[in-house]
Amino acid sequence: MSEIPAKATESEDPSEGARPGATASSAMALAPHGTSGTVWQSSPPGSLYDYIKVASFSVGPDGLVEQWSLRAERLFGIPHERAVGMDPVEAFVDPELHERGRRKMAEILDGREWTGTIPFRLPGSRGTQGLAEVYVMPTTTQGGERAAVCLIVDIHTLRGIETDLAASQAIFGQSPFGFLLIDPQLRVRRANRRFASTFGGVPDDHRGRCVHDYLQPPEAERVTATLRRVLRTGEPVTDMHVTGFVPGSEERKHWSVNLYRVHSGSGRPIGIAWLATDVTGRRAAAREAAAARRNLALLNEAGARIGNSLDLETTARELLDVVVPGFCDLASVDLHQGLLAGDETPQGLADGSADLRRVAFASAVADAPFVGGPEPVPVGAVHHYSFNSPNAAALRSGRPRLITAEAGGLIQSTLAVPMVAHDTVVGLAKFSRTKGSEPFGERDRALAVELAARAAVCIDNARLYRREHERALILQRSLLPPGDPEASGLDIACRYLPGNAATGRPSEVGGDWFDVIELPGHRTALVVGDVMGRGLRAAVAMGELRTAVRTLAQLDLEPAEVLAQLDEIARGLGAPGGVQQATRAARRPREADLSEVYLATCVYAVYDAVTRRCTFANAGHLPPVLVEPGEPALMLDVPPGMPLGVGGEPFEEVEVELPEGSLLALYTDGLVESRDHPLDEGLRAFVGALADPSSPLEDVCDHVLRTLGSHHGEDDIALLMARVQGLPAESVGDWTLPREPRSVGRAREYARGQLLAWDLEPLVDTTELLVSELVTNALRYGEGEIRLRLLLDRTLVCEVWDSGLVQPRRRRARDTDEGGRGLQLVGLLSAAWGSRRTPHGKTVWFELPLPDGGNALKDPAEALLSLY
Repeated sequence: MSEIPAKATESEDPSEGARPGATASSAMALAPHGTSGTVWQSSPPGSLYDYIKVASFSVGPDGLVEQWSLRAERLFGIPHERAVGMDPVEAFVDPELHERGRRKMAEILDGREWTGTIPFRLPGSRGTQGLAEVYVMPTTTQGGERAAVCLIVDIHTLRGIETDLAASQAIFGQSPFGFLLIDPQLRVRRANRRFASTFGGVPDDHRGRCVHDYLQPPEAERVTATLRRVLRTGEPVTDMHVTGFVPGSEERKHWSVNLYRVHSGSGRPIGIAWLATDVTGRRAAAREAAAARRNLALLNEAGARIGNSLDLETTARELLDVVVPGFCDLASVDLHQGLLAGDETPQGLADGSADLRRVAFASAVADAPFVGGPEPVPVGAVHHYSFNSPNAAALRSGRPRLITAEAGGLIQSTLAVPMVAHDTVVGLAKFSRTKGSEPFGERDRALAVELAARAAVCIDNARLYRREHERALILQRSLLPPGDPEASGLDIACRYLPGNAATGRPSEVGGDWFDVIELPGHRTALVVGDVMGRGLRAAVAMGELRTAVRTLAQLDLEPAEVLAQLDEIARGLGAPGGVQQATRAARRPREADLSEVYLATCVYAVYDAVTRRCTFANAGHLPPVLVEPGEPALMLDVPPGMPLGVGGEPFEEVEVELPEGSLLALYTDGLVESRDHPLDEGLRAFVGALADPSSPLEDVCDHVLRTLGSHHGEDDIALLMARVQGLPAESVGDWTLPREPRSVGRAREYARGQLLAWDLEPLVDTTELLVSELVTNALRYGEGEIRLRLLLDRTLVCEVWDSGLVQPRRRRARDTDEGGRGLQLVGLLSAAWGSRRTPHGKTVWFELPLPDGGNALKDPAEALLSLY
């Protein structure tokens, strides 16, 4: 070691420079040989001296401090001026160790090098002890005298560094995570055992490697860019997902990586710490959980969307709307043709070869469906699967089949899932995934079975509903008048549209009805009604009320009385004990709640073709509309009354004279009311649609339906229109007869003369005989004047009126009776006969078919002989 001149100062911190009095030669003596002059002028960042407490001073031949460095000032807290000339043994060694210290100092000045640990105390402190590791190097001054240079290191600082290094080594080496230290050149500087166990070899084998040695190019480039960003900005990255493979395995691994920049003690970036956790299992569990959540959401969506419509095709499309593209890329639904046709058990079901109809198809793939796969089947086409095909096997067994597509096609695989409802296979659902999608797994198979089962139940319900709906429609239509009804003095046109036909959507049958009933005397009853509610219950109630109306009409009751009787019947429909039970229940509210309430609205009108007068009675129904020639349409002011089934209120009658050629319209609310259009708006539209009543009646009906197509809703529509064509005066013979015996002969004369005028000579003998019988009965049992009226239209009607209230009753005469056979004779010779009450008495009538009607008349003589 070079000699240190007197008063020379060690420059352990280049930034501080040499103490005053130090020479350049002494400073150069401390610098390593062969180094440039700039090295000692500034210590590089991250120097060892930044971490440990080290100081130096020199001792002269006299054993006193000769030079004192700045680091010694910091370590001992003694300034240079005070330290130079100080005895180090006296200053820093405890008194009980002075003697030993002086011996050691003498040995050092004698030329011995010494290294050891010495406890020391800080001058002026109260018992503060330190422990220093001292390295004493003997030297000589320029004069040849013995001296020494001392280097002192604080032991506590060294022990702390040692502890920190041990802790760092434990954390780095024993970490259960892959730990890397990457240098600024993005090369691995250090790796722990965990990382080495994953990628092979020992930790030292990974020194100098880069990211591209572990990851494939696309992923490696992404990670390298992230490392550069962390090194440049210092912003850490947490939970960065990295994907790759480990040596010797084809399983794709997933890691969660945390990156942060590492700095030296002076703050200089020295690299990047890489902490990686294998999350492959966690990712798989997360995928499983996500798949389970997705499947659950798919099932929830299926429960909400499938089965909202009781239509087979719509339900099948709802299934495909759920699964495409959420579950698969392509899907189709085939249903058994036999079930669609109404068969309970389709032929060929056992071997899977039954005819199927493709009712729905959906694809999330552009261009042609099933490219490279099976032969496409268009929607609506009927087809079948061959016996040896997987599809037929699925239908036979009722179990799903996984069908692997041929190589080179678009389809990767297909699940053929039989649709089973109530142990019956109703069809086949096929779910396909294209190449590039995740293949079907066991969970997918179970989900497909569940989705198909839900749809199958809904489809089977829709099938049953369709069957019951068709039966209800048959029942409903069977209760309506067949064909085009005919009536005397009226041109009739009618329309009936069930709710599904009116809106294009499936709907339950309703309780709307209309009827045209021929009454005696060339009168006609026009009826339009609507039972509140829908379904088979409403249709059955409508049938019962319609039958009741026809029965009451044949009794020739007044319109108000007909509705009163209908009201009683309607109240009895919902009570097990009939009308009386319903009446008692109405008086006791608790019992009334237990019985069903059947409410209906109805308009009942009776038109007389002779007088062209029409009598109306209304039970809560919409008002009739009348259009007179040359006048705008108007709604007749007929008191609405209460609906049938409410009871307690009488019904009023309104009589209106209908001009020749006028148009009368009766209808139900389904024509003019809907959710989107209020009733008033629909009524105005209906009245406006009747502005041209001169057109043919069938055309007027069609025009009304077209005009009001947007005003009706899902309710049924019943429309009955009648154009007035009164009976001509020349077709009516009317006479008044006094109450005397000779009126019988006059009645025969009037009848003969009128029939000859009408050119009905074949009817003369029969008519004379029957008129004689009716007039005779009026004289014998009636009261007041007698009126005889003959009416000619499609048939010949003879009416005999009197003021008596006693109705004629036919009885069977004994062989010995001289009389009592008149009404029996009327019944034998006429096509129909009867009696009805009038406001001022009664009317007895009979009807004869016209000679050209194709009905052969009975011989009066033979009829008379048959009575004896």
